[in-house]
Amino acid sequence: MVRTFIYKRTHKGDPDKKGRFGINDCMGRDRSFDFDAVIGVGGIGTQAKAAGIDRKLNWIGVGARKERSPERRGPLVRFDHFVMFEEKGKKFRAVAPIIARRMYSLNGPRFLFNDEFNEAEQREVDRLLEMAKTKPPSAGTPRGQSHARRGRCDSRRC
Repeated sequence: MVRTFIYKRTHKGDPDKKGRFGINDCMGRDRSFDFDAVIGVGGIGTQAKAAGIDRKLNWIGVGARKERSPERRGPLVRFDHFVMFEEKGKKFRAVAPIIARRMYSLNGPRFLFNDEFNEAEQREVDRLLEMAKTKPPSAGTPRGQSHARRGRCDSRRC
């Protein structure tokens, strides 16, 4: 089983269009968690709504490859397969209704791992990961790029 990290996003820009998760240090130390794949879904707050990503499937990365990044709170993560949907993504409830019900419930979690999912939830995760398995890998990480040029996440939720 592919250990999958599913989290609610508040804004766009991390990962970037090249598939580099943590480029702006979003989700900080959480990127150090043990996972093989990530599914980013839009949150429900005003920032996610303003970005047009609320309650949508935003991105999927499979085959996580982590690179230490001392200037960030966690590693920079690239993927063997990466697909970005952002505001063009389908409503998460339409593609994964069981997990969406859990994520978007009153006081729902900011993130989940599929370690404790039931069979129906795991089938949804597997279906979502299949959407990315034929996609190309994340782009390489630029070396020597200064932190100031790269920027930082300015969201209070990151």
